[in-house]
Formats: sequence, structure tokens, C-alpha cells
Amino acid sequence: MRPSRQVGRKHYGSWPLSTTDAGGELSASPRKTFLGHPRGLVVLFFTEMWERFSYYGMRALLVLYLTQHFLFGPAEAQGIYAAYAAMVYLMPVIGGMIADRYLGSRKAVIIGAVLLVAGHFTMAFEGTGGKERLTIGATTYELQVEGRDQNRKIFAVNGAERTEVTITAEGVTAVGTPAGALPAFTPANGYSTEKTRDLAVGEPLLFLALSLIIVGVGFLKANISTVVGALYEQNDPRRDGGFTIFYVGINLGSFLATAACSYLGFTYGWAYGFGLAGIGMLLGLLTFILGQSWLEGRGGPPVPVQGRSILGVPLVPFFWIAGIVAVFPTWLLMQRHEIIQAILLPIAGLTFLGVVGFTVFGLKGAERSRMLVAQVLIFFSVLFWALFEQAGSSLTLFADQSTQMPSWFNAGYTQMFNPGIIVIGGPIVAALWVWLGKRGREPSTPVKFAAALAFVGAGFLLLSWASGNAANADFRVPLLFLFLTYFFHTVGELCLSPVGLSMITKLSVARVVGLMMGVWFLSSSVAHIVAGWIAAATATDTVAGVVTNPGLALQTYGSIFNTIGWTGVGVGVFLLLISPLLKKGMAGVH
Repeated sequence: MRPSRQVGRKHYGSWPLSTTDAGGELSASPRKTFLGHPRGLVVLFFTEMWERFSYYGMRALLVLYLTQHFLFGPAEAQGIYAAYAAMVYLMPVIGGMIADRYLGSRKAVIIGAVLLVAGHFTMAFEGTGGKERLTIGATTYELQVEGRDQNRKIFAVNGAERTEVTITAEGVTAVGTPAGALPAFTPANGYSTEKTRDLAVGEPLLFLALSLIIVGVGFLKANISTVVGALYEQNDPRRDGGFTIFYVGINLGSFLATAACSYLGFTYGWAYGFGLAGIGMLLGLLTFILGQSWLEGRGGPPVPVQGRSILGVPLVPFFWIAGIVAVFPTWLLMQRHEIIQAILLPIAGLTFLGVVGFTVFGLKGAERSRMLVAQVLIFFSVLFWALFEQAGSSLTLFADQSTQMPSWFNAGYTQMFNPGIIVIGGPIVAALWVWLGKRGREPSTPVKFAAALAFVGAGFLLLSWASGNAANADFRVPLLFLFLTYFFHTVGELCLSPVGLSMITKLSVARVVGLMMGVWFLSSSVAHIVAGWIAAATATDTVAGVVTNPGLALQTYGSIFNTIGWTGVGVGVFLLLISPLLKKGMAGVH
């Protein structure tokens, strides 16, 4: 969930707090409070809770929706998810700059929320989805799937004839007495399958929905945390407590969403799960609009927007139009997701080289060494997030394809593990750092990064071991091992994420803090591209969204998880070994 001292970051962070953003039309009346905090915190708590409800409710279903409704292959589905997540991380950089320079945070949040409502409700329009046909000899059957997860059944349908079948690496087997001309068994070389895609309605609407969400996130997520910061004066002792409360809302929304949206999506249909996510975002928008008076003018533009324009268009209408227009190129890119990585990776590489060059040739002494340490830690963070973000892709499909679950449990529910563990374990880890700090033994930032990598690697090693040693006859691993994997990953997240943005602000030269924050978010986008490559390597063949060779699927997962697990642990150990050198380079910054 990526918390941050500054913003309670969850999965793609927020723009750094702005000292000017507290400007605008501030209320001159005495500040009213609720439980000792500004009343506006209540508004922002519930706005963000519902926004996270919508985002994570949709995320819990997305890859499964792509593979089971649209019948994308696992590799293609994970590529779409990776491109979507990379764009979601990148857009807040742009949205934050727009708010800081022109709109102010409040207006940007409203624009973003409206786009998000539109996006989530658009996700509820399924279209006809993908279709797959089975041809045996001269007869063609439409394959229909009923049920979810390990309870899915495939039926071969030809007119009024309907027979349940299993399709494996060996061939097609009829369950019971086959109807009509369907053979009892057809070997693998005796049949063929063909997919047709819903290019007229379903897929265009899918990519439109994702594009609306991407642009909406850019406007909203970059700025709502800034409004939280604007509620407090710079040295207000309540500030950290306010962000802690805000962070509770983030994880509460995430936890509730994965439970509720997964239940509706798996029990009644995809549209119900996505529709509930849309209702959640609508509630967030209404909360923010109706609670404006409690914000007391905080989060306004740096200078009044009245009379200001771009290309002759007043500022606010201009950015409404710009937000809508931005959806179109995003829609085009999402349909060719490989272009996103072709554009993003060179930009990220050149940006990083430029920052390194500026540091080496433009800085001296402690400023240079601190900046270099920041860049080293950013580099290592890419690997951590690339492994951690398997949660939305390969680990979700592992839950669906290779995990033994109770009949009442579904793959989407596994997304509850991370926010649930954070709600319980977050305060414990925070208290541990305080306890160690009082004794002068709190680990340095590089050591925390090293621990995070080791934990995320250990989680995959555990799941790899279980894949080879604990699977049942159906090639499914007990759910406990997947839960323990999420536990290790979440502990790693709690080691790294809270200090990430703080590390950037403390180690960067003041005049390039904004640039370095952009590099941090850009690195998160790159991490999702890398995560997509890893996830694609776990893919095996499916028919009608069902794995044809469960044994091979489990073996593939185990092999990839073993590789990335040892990579995480090994890199973590390496980072631990060089941490004294990095700590020295931090020149007194903890």
C-alpha cells in the first residue's frame, strides 16, 4: 500500500506537500476541529477512503476480468495491467504540477474525481466479451464457461447440444455422456480452437474506462494528500497524526473494496463488482463537494484563477477540456500497450542519466554524495516494486489457477491480505522503529531498503517451495502459503515505503527536490513495466480462460518465483553489505 510519512502513500504516492497550496481564499474565522484535528480531515478521510475503495475494488478484478471475460491470454492480460499501472504512477506527476502552478489542489481533485466516476461506471459495461470456439472434425462448438476460480466448468455447445468438457494438454474429454457428435475423447492433435474478440463495443469501452481512470488518478491522487497537508501549519504537532488518520482511510477503503467488489463480481457478475467501485467513487466525489466549507479554503491555487487564461480559455474550463482531451491519446496507447514501454523506458533512462550527470559534474561534497545515495536507493526500489507489484498480476492469477481455496473464497479476496496486514502490523512496525530509535539502534534508510528486498524475495521463495512440495493432486497450493507470501511482502513494504519519499526530500538538493520526486515516481512506472515482464514469464496456455495444463502452470510459477525470490534476497544482502558506504554518503542524514 506504500505508506509515506508525508502522504500515507498507497501504490502510487502523491505530490510533495506544497507550502503555497495552503493559499487561496483561506477562512478568517477560528478553526473548528473534530477530535482535535481540523474538520476538513474528516472530509478528506472519507473522500480518499471511497477513492481507494473504487481503485482497489476494480484492481482486484481487472486481470481476472481480462482473462476470463475478454479471454486475453495471461501474458497479454498482464501486459495490459502493467501498462495501466505504469500510467497510473506517471500521471500524478503531471497532475501535481498543474495543481501547483494553476488550479490548486481542490479543483484538481474535483476534475479527477469526475473522470474516475465516469471510468469506473464505464467498466461496468461488459459488452459480449471474447468468444472461443472448438472445432473437432467438421463440427464447431462454442465454449461457454460457468463458475469462478477452481469451480469453473467448460461446456461445448452446438445448437441445443451442450456437454461439459475438460480441456487439458492431453486433449478434450467429455464429462459424462457426450451430446450429439462430440467424441468422448479427442487427442490434442485432433482439435483446434479459435478466439474472437469483442472489438465493436466491449474492448473499446474497456480501454476507454481504463483511460478515464488513468487521467482521473493523475488529477486526484497527486493532490488530495496536498490538501491534507494544507490543513495544518508547517510546524503543527498534529500534522503527522493527521496523515496517520488519513492513511487509515486509505487502507480501510482498500480492505473493504477487495471484499465487497470481489464478492459481487464473482457471485453476480463483473458488472456488479465494477459498478460498486463506481458507486464508491461517486460517494467520494459527493463527500468532497459537500464538505468544501469544512476545508476552509485550504488547497486553493497559488494565485487567484479569476482573470487568468490559457489560449484565451479561462483556467478552470481549460483544464476540464484538457482532462477530457487527454483521455483520447491515453485510450490509443492502452490499446497498444507495448508502445507505452517503448516510450517510457527511454525517457526514464535519459532522465536518470541526466540526473546522474548533474550530480557528478554540477555538485560537490556532501550535496553530491547525498544525491548519489538517493539515486542508488531509487535504483534498488525499482526491483522491490517490480517484485511487490506482482500482487495485481501474477499472484492474482496464481490464486486463480494454482491455489486451493475454500468454496466461499475467491481469487479477488487475496487482495485483502495486504491492507489487512498493514492495518494490524503498521502500528507495530512504526512502534518498533520508535523503540529502536530511542536506543540509538534504528536501522538506517539503506538497511531498511535491504530488509525490504530480502522480505519480498523470501515471500517468493516460500511460494516456490510450496509449489514443489505442498501442492495437492489438482496442482493447487494451500491458501496459507499465499497468505504468508503476502505477509512477507507487506513487512517489506513497511520497511521501505514509509521512508521512500522522505528519503528523497532529505537527500536531494533543495533546488531539484521536485525533479527528484518526479524521478521517484518515474521509477515506479518503470517498476511496473518490469513487473509486467516478470508476470508474462509465468503465463501458460489457456482455453476459454482455463489453464489446460495445471501441472505445467504450477511448475512455471514455482520456477519464476524461485528466480525472482533469490534475486530479491541476493540483492538485499548486497545492499546490506554496501549500506555502511551509503550511510557515510548520506553525510549525517539518517
